[in-house]
Amino acid sequence: MKIKKKVWPEYFERLLGGSKTYELRLADFECNPGDVLVLEEWDPKTGDYTGRTLEKTVTYVDKFKIDKLFWPKEEIEKHGLQVISLK
Repeated sequence: MKIKKKVWPEYFERLLGGSKTYELRLADFECNPGDVLVLEEWDPKTGDYTGRTLEKTVTYVDKFKIDKLFWPKEEIEKHGLQVISLK
């Protein structure tokens, strides 16, 4: 399945260049390994698409809810979360 999503220019550039190899998204849509994310560059300053697109194949999906994490909610609110990409 192909899934279209907006991506802001700074993140689009990192995805395009290969330094960003993940997406952190709200789990408000179904996404599975083998699906293709069609990432459309969206400029929040103009409120419009730039016309550039990038397709990336999904290799892994892990969904979670805040109350199911390893850390207390207060610690998450204090420090935030980070996604770490590994090679």
